[in-house]
Amino acid sequence: MFFWRKAYDELLNWKQKYADRYAVLLEGARRVGKSTIAERFAANEYRSYILVDFSRASNEEIACFDDIHDPDLFFLRLQAVTGIDLYAHESVVIFDEVQLFPRARQAIKHLVKDGRYHYIETGSLISIKKNVKDILIPSEEMKIPVYPMDYEEFCLATGNSYEALGRVYEKKKSIGQQTNRKLMRDIRLYMAVGGMPQAVEAYTNGENFAMIDQIKRQIIRLYEDDFKRLDPSGRLSALYHAIPAQLSRGAKCYRISQAVGGRKTSRDERLLYDLIDSKTVLPSYHVTDPRVSLPLTKDVDSYKLYVADTGLFITLMFVDRPETENEIYVKLLSDKLPANLGYLYENLVAQIIAASGRELYYHTWQKEGSTHYYEIDFLLSRGTKLTALEVKSSGTGKHESLSAFQKKYAKHSGECVILSQKDIGRNGGLVYLPVYLTPFLCGT
Repeated sequence: MFFWRKAYDELLNWKQKYADRYAVLLEGARRVGKSTIAERFAANEYRSYILVDFSRASNEEIACFDDIHDPDLFFLRLQAVTGIDLYAHESVVIFDEVQLFPRARQAIKHLVKDGRYHYIETGSLISIKKNVKDILIPSEEMKIPVYPMDYEEFCLATGNSYEALGRVYEKKKSIGQQTNRKLMRDIRLYMAVGGMPQAVEAYTNGENFAMIDQIKRQIIRLYEDDFKRLDPSGRLSALYHAIPAQLSRGAKCYRISQAVGGRKTSRDERLLYDLIDSKTVLPSYHVTDPRVSLPLTKDVDSYKLYVADTGLFITLMFVDRPETENEIYVKLLSDKLPANLGYLYENLVAQIIAASGRELYYHTWQKEGSTHYYEIDFLLSRGTKLTALEVKSSGTGKHESLSAFQKKYAKHSGECVILSQKDIGRNGGLVYLPVYLTPFLCGT
């Protein structure tokens, strides 16, 4: 089953404007749908295409790259091996899982210069140094990030109206408890299933949550296999698995030492960058002075980590048992899980912001005369002002951090928003929004 993906529209823009000068690289974590998007695009938008999947390429396909210095011979051999004809300016070649064969990526410079065909690459863990250290990264390459399905894509796949949410956001008026409860149940469904296409397909096919959870566990095991190939010690995997526990503690930043069970080493820091490069996690960086441009004051040594897919996050929360029972998912959908799950909603908001193409930032500062801190969960630049977001799992409760932020940064502060399960409202300078409206805060 093929779902509508925003990356497909970005490929259309690439083909119309840039494909004669640049190849395109679909970059993202494993199982987010890169290969499916690339092949569906090639089938729909070109007269013919050749797919070279380097995870299972034949010796004959690999041998074609021995003749890359002679494009005529290269294309002749490639067409003979695959049995597919290429047509000048009407065909595309897909290099799938290109990180497994760096020579193909290096060849892009010469192939694009040749000018006969277009080129799409897909890759995971592709920017890790060991995969590219011996090749020249082509400058004739554009990148399109591919994320797990965002909430708009999920709504379209499951038959819910995303446009209606846009109208609700524009009016910013209370919609009533009954409607709000229904819309909250919809977003909790997205939290439970997540945005991995295999899990979404299983849901749309009527599978129960136990089966969907098994699909997500298979994806996590695939990630673990990748991590172990990079780091047989298991420390990289430990960094990934520690994310839910660290968020649940409400700490100011991610602690590597707690994740690996010992003192942090320089090797652990390198592993952290490998984890971030894998696109399986989302880093959120602390900014020291939000009055200045957020990227200019981010502290790369102080950060939080979120799981890139909220569905996988839930599975990680219960990974200690053989499977996550249907009952747990039912309780999640009805908002009856006993634990304080503010960190789960925080991970959801992080995923939504990242899917909009924004970096994640947060801010903390010490309370005067106290050892405690104020904390703003997320900061967004919107025009010349900052939007401050605080995420709560249930009620709107206390909001002293937002109030303090408004006072301290009055000249730079725009909206201060509390995201929760409650209906739309206002109280003084604070805006209350249900969490399902988060995507509409991420516009410029």
